[in-house]
Amino acid sequence: MEHDLEQWLAELAAELGTADLPVSTDTVRTLLDLARDSAHQVTRVSAPLTTFLVGVAVGRGVAVGDAAAQATALLESRGGAGGSSPPESAQSRGDRGSVPQS
Repeated sequence: MEHDLEQWLAELAAELGTADLPVSTDTVRTLLDLARDSAHQVTRVSAPLTTFLVGVAVGRGVAVGDAAAQATALLESRGGAGGSSPPESAQSRGDRGSVPQS
């Protein structure tokens, strides 16, 4: 993870009171992949909103990998609107939703 991004996420987590839940490199990759796939298969503005809704699901107790996999499956079921190849699911990448301590 880039230093600027890592620093930003740490600062934001402290500001939001979520520093007890560190964001791993795998989680960042999962969310960025999901945002990319959503932007390409739905519309660009769906990217941040999709990751927001995944975050809401995580806040309600769903593991990051599971929530991302559900969103990816929904995208795949819709077919590729942007002509891109189907997204690689979070689970096929090996992200099982755990957020390990950095």
